[in-house]
Amino acid sequence: MEGLHIGIIGGTGGMGRIFAALFRGEGYTVHCAGRTTGPDIPAMAETCQVIIVSVPIGITVQIIEEVGPLMGDDALLMDLTSLKAEPVKAMLRASPAEVIGLHPLFGPGVEAVAGHIIGICPARTERWLDWVRDIFKKHGAIVVETTPERHDEMMTLVQALNHLNSITMGMIMKEWGVDLEEVERFTTPIFTQKLAIIKELFTNNPRLYADIITLNPYIDTILDLYEKTLSEVRYAIKHGDAETFTKLMETRSLWSS
Repeated sequence: MEGLHIGIIGGTGGMGRIFAALFRGEGYTVHCAGRTTGPDIPAMAETCQVIIVSVPIGITVQIIEEVGPLMGDDALLMDLTSLKAEPVKAMLRASPAEVIGLHPLFGPGVEAVAGHIIGICPARTERWLDWVRDIFKKHGAIVVETTPERHDEMMTLVQALNHLNSITMGMIMKEWGVDLEEVERFTTPIFTQKLAIIKELFTNNPRLYADIITLNPYIDTILDLYEKTLSEVRYAIKHGDAETFTKLMETRSLWSS
């Protein structure tokens, strides 16, 4: 598609920059808008055939509702949010444009999409879906296509439960009064990796991880299971019952026969 103009709202952020570089490498003209830089939303909608919303989860729907009605039915509206059901519904509701939800399953620290997974949730497409698939595959990304609902269900485990465990561990370490310099003298390789993950969660945009957990539509189920499981484990530990604890591990895992 020659002469294509692509707009990225939030394109000055880490994820936005990765995708801006990818599309510029294809010879497309990319317009990036930050909080105080770049074209405003009406100008971007007038100029760009493709617009990608790459802003924090908490304001994604708001931005979609601003830009969506300004786009034509021959345009493409996408987002890069970690959750997909609500943003996709918002795009379908707010805009006549074609709609595809995207979720890059990597952080802004990567140099390129090659070797990394990009989730694609087609919602309303005719002419744009093959172009999206092809361009990501061309650049070496692993494209996983699914529905917004199934995506969010998987992210309940991959992100919400995963981050919840690490955040809880970090909070407990703080309450316990752990001295990091001392504990680092005793760390195993796995614990060192875990500390690095915990530090990332607490020091690099903690609001992002809070949103990923609290806005996930399936999080109540996880919390109920978390509480139930911890109660059972606590009972076994408080009674010094290693046999029951072992049986819980043997019968309540994905690898149980």
